[in-house]
Amino acid sequence: MKAKRPLRVLFVGSEMWPYASAGGLSRVMFYLPQALEKLGVDARVFIPKYGKIDMKKFKLKLVTEQLKVPTGSPNPKQLICNVLSHRQPNGPLTYFLENQEYYELRANEYGYSDDHIRWGLLQRGMLEFFKTYDGWTPDIIHGHDWHAGLIANFLKEKYNRVEKMEGVKTVFTIHNLGFQALYDHRFVSEMDYDGGRRELPGIFDGEFHKLNSMRRGIMHSDLVTTVSPTYAKEILTPEYGEKLDGLLKEVREKLVGVLNGLDYADFNPTTDETIEDNYRAGDWIERQKNKAFLQDRFSLEKNSDSPVLAISYRLAEQKGLDLIIDCVETVISEFNAQLVVNGDGDARYKTFFLELAEKYPKNVGLNLQFDERLPRQIFAGADFLLHPSKFEPCGIVHMEAMAYGCIPIVREVGGLADTVTDGRNGFTFKNFDGRSLLVTIARAIEAYKHKELFQGMQRVAMKEDFSWKVAAEKYLRFYKGLLEVK
Repeated sequence: MKAKRPLRVLFVGSEMWPYASAGGLSRVMFYLPQALEKLGVDARVFIPKYGKIDMKKFKLKLVTEQLKVPTGSPNPKQLICNVLSHRQPNGPLTYFLENQEYYELRANEYGYSDDHIRWGLLQRGMLEFFKTYDGWTPDIIHGHDWHAGLIANFLKEKYNRVEKMEGVKTVFTIHNLGFQALYDHRFVSEMDYDGGRRELPGIFDGEFHKLNSMRRGIMHSDLVTTVSPTYAKEILTPEYGEKLDGLLKEVREKLVGVLNGLDYADFNPTTDETIEDNYRAGDWIERQKNKAFLQDRFSLEKNSDSPVLAISYRLAEQKGLDLIIDCVETVISEFNAQLVVNGDGDARYKTFFLELAEKYPKNVGLNLQFDERLPRQIFAGADFLLHPSKFEPCGIVHMEAMAYGCIPIVREVGGLADTVTDGRNGFTFKNFDGRSLLVTIARAIEAYKHKELFQGMQRVAMKEDFSWKVAAEKYLRFYKGLLEVK
């Protein structure tokens, strides 16, 4: 008897670690396919071949040359691309769409006025490649965020008569509903509004940049997922729905939330070579050495009794930094607390922390430049992670912190609510205001003074299992369910 072949799933997105990484999406695009492969799925990835990809480090192989990608526009009617591939020793097979003008000559993944064309080319190029490629055809195409939101729409309109593509199912994952297209969806005139039902224009047509790719991904995909169960419920409300809550309520039967995961083989204080001293839960003396190292690195007063609070993520309004600004001076002065800030972002936040460090040089340390090793050193040495997000679809930073025994202080939203339990593995609050955060920090520091209690919380946090295996198992069930539907 002929053996049944594995389920084939193709991930499509704008970035993937370690080839090109600008945020958390790149980690999902690597770790989720990797976890699915361990469950027997033939999972692959499709991304652009950016000029920043290190060709000396990654030996990409040519798969298809001179791929003619139709644009749907009269001029130009098509764009010429190549498709290359590469597989890391422990990663999924990855395809790269190569085009000199739209990917090779760009220094960054995002931020260009023609990004809508770049993502349109990625999606149309992917479909055109698998339409003609004899080596492999996906059973399911899994697109991520608005950059891949038109896949199901393209598939239904342009490839509905291609026999090998007829049975392909589509999954669309919302990573952040706040970004729906190249433009700001909150300020759209009635003339430019995209309801998602009109025929797709060509990618060089004037109307193409007006498409709401997020809306169309939700409308046309067979399954819609978000990156945490709580966020899946929140986006059904006007407060978090970003003007799509009505649509999401209509399609709620195909909407599910699956929590993102963490690779514990990578984020492991027992083996991590980037931290000062390795340790496991219970090795509090070794962890204390990491705290002393962190204080020294940031030129803070070496005081083992001072609680060290950390910020290590993008400095943006979403992360609740305005709440921190409201109360951080009180925390420093009243509790003799120390603050470590690591991250780039909005100028107004960087300016605030620079001025704060000048005012409290022994209590505040800054790093506003990218440093790949530093977050782990912070998590290994800091006592608390400040993460009071305004909204948080999932969030992985707090999971990383917990793996190192750094206790998160978070607001009960999105994935933070799904993973942090007040008084057990962290501290939480509900209302989005500075007073609520201040009270929660005060509770956390009071617990910190009782070493047995606090170390018990650290032990629980370090033993948590938010692994990608759990997420992959849930996705596999959804994938199989989709294929059973004719």
